[in-house]
Amino acid sequence: MKTGLFVVFEGGDGVGKTTQLERLAEAMRSAGREVVVTREPGGTQLGLHLRQLIMHGDHVAPRAEALLYAADRAHHVESVVKPALARGAVVLQDRFIDSSIVYQGGARGLGNEVERISRWATDGLLPDLTVVLDMAPDTSRMDRHLDRVERETVEHAEQIRQGFLFLAQRDPRRYAVIDAARPVGEVFHDVFAAARAALRRKREIISGAGTPIPPSPVTP
Repeated sequence: MKTGLFVVFEGGDGVGKTTQLERLAEAMRSAGREVVVTREPGGTQLGLHLRQLIMHGDHVAPRAEALLYAADRAHHVESVVKPALARGAVVLQDRFIDSSIVYQGGARGLGNEVERISRWATDGLLPDLTVVLDMAPDTSRMDRHLDRVERETVEHAEQIRQGFLFLAQRDPRRYAVIDAARPVGEVFHDVFAAARAALRRKREIISGAGTPIPPSPVTP
């Protein structure tokens, strides 16, 4: 039986998450793995509707926005992520809980309740690996059609970057912080190495030879 693996890509806007996720998906499929590529919001039909409302609609009150993300996350985990992991697939996801913590909790100023709500929404499910693609904010890389959330948070780009780095420092065994300012191939070399290490660690835990990674504490 193959071991399911849950890998999430996080980072600010324009750091190359989509490119690296697609490369990893191709590499995993070439190795014979079933790969499920998904995102939040938008990984389900419900998520697509919520994504349109949240990211491309009119202003949404910050608390309502956080709750909509949590509702999407709860449905997405139960209907897409958990079933895929149960059958041994590799789930590669663009954004997860950390984005809510950093964008809604930090940039929106909603605080630590965002993390508590997100943990409740996922019934405690955390990624086996979170890849944080790190790069100093560069507005030229964001010169494209920004959605509503990106437009409203672009001025907080450095705060968002530091938020992801803080989460990675809080739980370093479950994170890989990778310098995304390098050529795509160099970045992918490190992404692939981190994914292989995470899969090896997951297999060791399942076989009883490894030590499970405890959930990171929610800041009081």
